[in-house]
Amino acid sequence: MSSIIVIGGGAAGLMAAGTAAELGADVTIIEKNKRIGRKICITGKGRCNVTNNCSVNTFIENVNTNPRFMYSAINNFDCADTISFFEDLGLPLKTERGNRVFPQSDKALDVVDSLERFVRKNGVKVISGRTVKALLTEDSSVRGVVDDNGKKHYCDAVIIATGGASYPLTGSTGDGYTFAKQAGHCIEVPEPSLIPLECMGEHLADCKQMQGLSLRNIGVRVYNGNKLCYEDFGELLFTHFGMSGPTILSASARVKDISKGRCSVSVDLKPALSEEKLNDRILRDFDKYKNREISNSLGDLLPGSMIPVVIKRAGIDHALRCNSVTKEQRANLIHILKDFRFDVSGVRPIDEAIITRGGVSTREINPATMESKLCKGLYFCGEVIDVDAYTGGFNLQIAFSTGRLAGTWAVYNS
Repeated sequence: MSSIIVIGGGAAGLMAAGTAAELGADVTIIEKNKRIGRKICITGKGRCNVTNNCSVNTFIENVNTNPRFMYSAINNFDCADTISFFEDLGLPLKTERGNRVFPQSDKALDVVDSLERFVRKNGVKVISGRTVKALLTEDSSVRGVVDDNGKKHYCDAVIIATGGASYPLTGSTGDGYTFAKQAGHCIEVPEPSLIPLECMGEHLADCKQMQGLSLRNIGVRVYNGNKLCYEDFGELLFTHFGMSGPTILSASARVKDISKGRCSVSVDLKPALSEEKLNDRILRDFDKYKNREISNSLGDLLPGSMIPVVIKRAGIDHALRCNSVTKEQRANLIHILKDFRFDVSGVRPIDEAIITRGGVSTREINPATMESKLCKGLYFCGEVIDVDAYTGGFNLQIAFSTGRLAGTWAVYNS
């Protein structure tokens, strides 16, 4: 019986460990947290977007970095396999907008419990609250690991599933990069991805004034200088530092050079209306509230906390009555509603990123097995690898697909 150690008890590590044990290996997970699956618990705002109910081709299209590396893993264990996997474990799932898949309970903890049942029923041993300090290697092969007590754990294969460098409080502190370097691997510089954006100057003050306001069904365009870099439709959230929400997180993954003073976000508050139809709509509202001040007449069109900001940007006195608004002022208002612009100063710190872009170079990992090309018996899976995807369940699918492959071949090659 082969013996395998999995470093990290997150999504990828649990899938790898359970798979290897299912195939007859003696498997141990070493997890630095007191409980496994800690990062899973906070994904999808605590609901856990398990995967995306899409085809293999659509999945590959949504992998942002090194998509070709994922061909073997996703064809071996695709999105449909993930859905069946969890439902076979007794976790009912549902598909929502954008083919995002969630547990019917809307509880991420139920996903963790399912994965824990998977590893426990297959006899995986879990050592929690213990940190791996180094790999044991000899003649370009891995022999085991050394923990923080100096204890040596010998095995036939080691699977590194430590995550990236985002959300360090969940245990993703970049340890896997250290282990990979010890085995001779190159690390692509870790950067934040799927991360909120910070705004600057007066636009930051506007965001603070609208802090907590969540918008739906809005259009978003991201510009680098005058070049349109990204376009989306969906939800957005204003915060004390700038902007967040699904459209902004997706933009951060697609626009890789968000540098101070060059990037801006344009929000179309009424994407379903042309400027002509929007003008007609405003005229109707102004006629309806013709004796009111403009600040008290836009409530049918805009959220309350946004009205002062929009009026100010349009250059209209908030006390001006609707029947006194000029054609030019109305044109300014329409322009703001269709191009509500925010200058971006950068992204939030990497420890606030949902995922990490960068990691162990894919050139040094066999994509058909997830085994290191430099160190026999050493495998990688999940976010520690330089592969990331857009929001929508694709990153957890990367974890499950690579974890499944690493767990399988760690047994077959031992």
